[in-house]
Amino acid sequence: MSARLDYLPAEQSFLDPVRADADKPASARAVIVPFGLEASVSYGSGTAAGPAAILRASQQLELYDEELGREAYLDYGVAAVREPPIAKPIEAALDQLERLVEDVLAAGKFPFVLGGEHSLTAAAIRPLLARHRDLVVVQFDAHADLRDGYLGERYSHAAAMRRVLDHEGVSLIQLGIRAVSAAEAAFLAAHPDRVSVYWAKDQATWDLAGLRRRLKDRAIYLTFDIDALDAAVMPATGTPTPGGLGYWQALAILRGACEAGSVVGADLVEFAPIAGLHAFDYTAAALAYKLLNYALSRR
Repeated sequence: MSARLDYLPAEQSFLDPVRADADKPASARAVIVPFGLEASVSYGSGTAAGPAAILRASQQLELYDEELGREAYLDYGVAAVREPPIAKPIEAALDQLERLVEDVLAAGKFPFVLGGEHSLTAAAIRPLLARHRDLVVVQFDAHADLRDGYLGERYSHAAAMRRVLDHEGVSLIQLGIRAVSAAEAAFLAAHPDRVSVYWAKDQATWDLAGLRRRLKDRAIYLTFDIDALDAAVMPATGTPTPGGLGYWQALAILRGACEAGSVVGADLVEFAPIAGLHAFDYTAAALAYKLLNYALSRR
């Protein structure tokens, strides 16, 4: 067991602080890594407060999963580590997160990063690349995030997936995209072998059975930008965008992906809580719990 994992006490951790495994963080399979990176946001702000808000709200969730018919966390166990002071500049923060994720993996556990801005994904996958040579990143998002930098920052949140694709062998499947620049459209057209897009405008005709076939037996990293959800469902994000996914629609796609392949890591990013509107904190926390249940509970 890695002594470098600084676990939060139950009253500050993920899910109900009196759940059955609350006092056994070292035995948990899933480890929540709060990392409120906020270094390149370009419209709304507040992602630095996202992880803490999700952790607080998660303690109010029911533990029983009505889809799976049990308290699914008991299948895997969950703990959270203490959020560190975020290093600066952004490159240093990404190196810091890479080390945290490596520590989780070295302890034989599943890393789930709570952001924070989307820039962090490029760092979170680094330790997984040495373990999974054919990693596929499944991205839920309103935005393509394929710019080669933005506003002078190469590691901008708007370039998150471009930095992911800097790593050879990584492929990318994007779901819910509905905001893209001309340069990103050109990049997509030039790289159909590495990036596949399920455009939000085509939701009614998505071939989700085909998606599951493509993911069958693959090592998957899930990155869920909260703005993948429709702005009417989730306005608590930097750039809330209309035309996105509904909550149950997103869960169905997540479940299908998790059943098709082997999810080896995940993140939930770009949540920016709105003071006094805790429904959105709760929605983000519920989404996080469902993702863990789909990825880690027994089939």
